[in-house]
Amino acid sequence: MQTNMSKPPIAPRHILVVDDEPYVCDAVRMMLAFDGHQVETAASGKEALALFNKVKFDLVITDYAMPGMKGDELAASIKVISPAQPVVLITAYAEMLKSAETPLTGVDFIVSKPFLLENLREAIEKTTPRKLSPPPPTN
Repeated sequence: MQTNMSKPPIAPRHILVVDDEPYVCDAVRMMLAFDGHQVETAASGKEALALFNKVKFDLVITDYAMPGMKGDELAASIKVISPAQPVVLITAYAEMLKSAETPLTGVDFIVSKPFLLENLREAIEKTTPRKLSPPPPTN
């Protein structure tokens, strides 16, 4: 199976990635940077909220299972501050959460672990669907 590693036709975003596992933050940051996105990371919900209050992000991508503040709690807190802020949740519990009777407050899209760059691209496109302007004509 061949994976499409060419860059997608979407404008670069400013993205906040939140995960308590440093290697996951780094992996997601590198995947998103491959597509030209500007990525900042936080190791906890508390750290993410402090950063979110100082910086404007096009998208927040957060892990679900984190100590202190779970990803859905972070999403709900972010939506109180900025109701239109897109939030993507990355989790190994996607099917369980999607079928739960109580919907996740503040979560706009769920990506199931393990995931590929294509899954992140889909989440970005569905939550922040801005296309690149066509390139200027060359003379």
